[in-house]
Amino acid sequence: MNIKTFGLPLAIAAFLALAGCSTPTVVTLQNGTQYLTKDMPKTKTKDGFFEFEDISGAKVRVNANDVSTIRRED
Repeated sequence: MNIKTFGLPLAIAAFLALAGCSTPTVVTLQNGTQYLTKDMPKTKTKDGFFEFEDISGAKVRVNANDVSTIRRED
């Protein structure tokens, strides 16, 4: 098999695999509660809430006014 015909699909597959990587994020509320999420939370919804899934798989919805910080996990 020719390297050129094999290389392009392999490069595309590698790019897609890297694009699917998650960015663990810590959401800290004003009261000190912290949530570790799998990915960066979606932007604030029209009704003023952040929605995300924590690492245990639970759906979490918090008022944007209660959020202190959103940062990537170190």
